[in-house]
Amino acid sequence: MNQGQAPQTSDGRHDDDAALSDFLASLMDFTPTVPDELVEHYLAKSGFQCPDVRLIRLVAVATQKFITEVATDSLQHCKARQSSVIKDKRDKQQKDKRLVLTMEDLSRALKEFEIITPDLLDAIRKIKDVIQED
Repeated sequence: MNQGQAPQTSDGRHDDDAALSDFLASLMDFTPTVPDELVEHYLAKSGFQCPDVRLIRLVAVATQKFITEVATDSLQHCKARQSSVIKDKRDKQQKDKRLVLTMEDLSRALKEFEIITPDLLDAIRKIKDVIQED
């Protein structure tokens, strides 16, 4: 038996079902960052209809976790980029410790999750260039 894995007995199955029921019930008390209406919209847009709010909240929690992971990875890319600044600029940067998250940081994080295709990256770069020209 693997560590951390519940035994596969009928009592274990009952415990798993009870834990799942408790978890789903707790979702009713949780207010996720991603609104239920937004989740319902995108689920409906993909052809999925579900009247059970608990399932909507479960998708919202998974979405919130994904967004958090992308933001955390983007922050790590930002820190790595800013720590590799040449030595001349390092003294100036010591005074200003703000982190500036760029589209490149976000793009790198999304690429790790295999979300962005090369064509989409090119489109993001073109949009960034147009914004910088204005």
